[in-house]
Amino acid sequence: MAKGNNRLSAKDLGFDPAQLAKRYQQERDKRVRDDAEAQFVAVTNDSPFANKYLAEDPYCSYAERDPIKDEREVIIVGGGWVGMITAARLTQAGMPDVRIIESGGDFGGTWYWNRYPGAQCDIESYSYLPLLEETGYMPKLRYSFAPEIYEHAQRIGKHFDLYKNAVFQTWVTQLRWLADESRWLVATNRGDEMKARYVCLGTGPANRPRLPGIPGADTFTGHTFHTSRWDYSYTGGGPEGNLNQLEDKKVAIIGTGATAIQCVPALGASAKELYIFQRTPSSVDKRNNSPTDPQWAASLAPGWQAERQKRFGESILGGLVYPEFVDDGWTRLARNVQSLMGQVENISPDQAGEITQLADFKTMEEIRQRVEQTVDDPQVADKLKAFYNQFCKRPTFNDDYLETFNRPNVTLVDVSSTKGVEQITPRGIVANGKEYEVDCIIYASGFEITSSYERRIGIPIYGINGESIYDHWEKGMRTMHGLMAHGFPNLFLCGGLFVFQLGANYCYGVDVQAEHVAHTISELSKRSTKVAHVSAEAEQHWIEDQLSSESAGMQLVLGGSPESCTPGYYNQEGTAQRYRDVRLESYGKGLGAYRTLLRNWRNAGDFAGLELT
Repeated sequence: MAKGNNRLSAKDLGFDPAQLAKRYQQERDKRVRDDAEAQFVAVTNDSPFANKYLAEDPYCSYAERDPIKDEREVIIVGGGWVGMITAARLTQAGMPDVRIIESGGDFGGTWYWNRYPGAQCDIESYSYLPLLEETGYMPKLRYSFAPEIYEHAQRIGKHFDLYKNAVFQTWVTQLRWLADESRWLVATNRGDEMKARYVCLGTGPANRPRLPGIPGADTFTGHTFHTSRWDYSYTGGGPEGNLNQLEDKKVAIIGTGATAIQCVPALGASAKELYIFQRTPSSVDKRNNSPTDPQWAASLAPGWQAERQKRFGESILGGLVYPEFVDDGWTRLARNVQSLMGQVENISPDQAGEITQLADFKTMEEIRQRVEQTVDDPQVADKLKAFYNQFCKRPTFNDDYLETFNRPNVTLVDVSSTKGVEQITPRGIVANGKEYEVDCIIYASGFEITSSYERRIGIPIYGINGESIYDHWEKGMRTMHGLMAHGFPNLFLCGGLFVFQLGANYCYGVDVQAEHVAHTISELSKRSTKVAHVSAEAEQHWIEDQLSSESAGMQLVLGGSPESCTPGYYNQEGTAQRYRDVRLESYGKGLGAYRTLLRNWRNAGDFAGLELT
């Protein structure tokens, strides 16, 4: 199309936008369920069926110990990236009295639990893995696999001496503010009663497994496990695959999100029969992995990682796509936006939105064409094509998943017409009116990433006058800076969904908050502050600012409005508007602006918005 035209036709694009929009709506409508998050079982210690997916640890034996009753300056709940990055920044800020409480047997969080075959970082390692320069480590691959990521978590723990005060295999069961002591009481399932001046809630968005509430699930007599508790004693093999003990087994996997995309190839290569139950297909782009170039690594100047993380974020969110990311699947949409923008002159704001949607259609058409070119059976290929905006669901990247459907032992069971699996029996799974007898059911159903606050955090939290934080958030998350809430002094809400929606590279957003929290606590400690409490006015001002700001970043993350997307955890199964406003859980101006805002607040030095005692 010649430069100078101000409209892009179906002929120019190679597809009909109106027809695609209609198809997207049809595919969405047939999957929306009225029960939203209620279709999933809350994984709690009180549920005999669900408890094994939460409390049992297949990776280390249980170590008995006496209850701990002591005091610390800072207690961090969670030993994944959020807790570790926050602890590292606190250590650098001169705060050595920091304890991490972690439910797993070691540091790593999600990367401690996720040991399924093929588990891999879907963000490039150089941007994703935290504290690379501080620990002097360079990843082996552009996209690291889980064992290397877990090793890096241990490396951080050793480098910053975090093991010294850490408490593992321990679930926090309650946080309660003790006003007369100006401290938090931290109770656990081990009978601990620890106290701390400051508490950092670093549980992250992916700390509690999610299970589909399929009728009859507790009646199945075969073997079953969640992907975050992978049972190699049953499957054989290891993270690299070779699941040799499945060669005589019929295996079912429920879920086709990011986890399944990575572990299905190993299952397909090993199982006698593999049934993949899919409600909604994922978009599966190329992975393009490669070893790290030692010459490139040796050429890097100090500060390289922070700069690369910044450039990665800008490349994804529609800014300049830097050369190092032109072959990264995360920038495909941004590249298509730029390409189409270059074909139109005098673009109005309304047209810019239209072109962004056209670029999304183009992006997904390219990914759907990849399915068509890879999968031999046209009917199977059609069911594997994702008809929704790219960021309605988390994009995935894999070079072996689609090929797995060409194996004769692999069957795709599409359950979109019934909006999910109908029933589980003692012998197997009922879908589309047919029973599939299997020996093993694997739940690739992810984590409680965007469900209700109480459900995904899983810890009762009581502030001033015993108020529950979940009551305080009944109509939506109320905070200042996404970090502190009125009525809950000295409590920092690190990571969580707020950072998750600031951009794809979660760890970079976590570090922005960790830097801020460490500085704040360090400065408060230097001033011998007992209580730092967000004023009601400061919290309300933040809320009003959030609701009034345009959220381009949120539109990108959600792929449009919640009601336009296919159901998934980004939009609370297509019904986000029902119980909270997601604008309160992000920062509409983007991560760069958010970092600047926090930096300016720190530089002012007056702790604006905090009432100090």
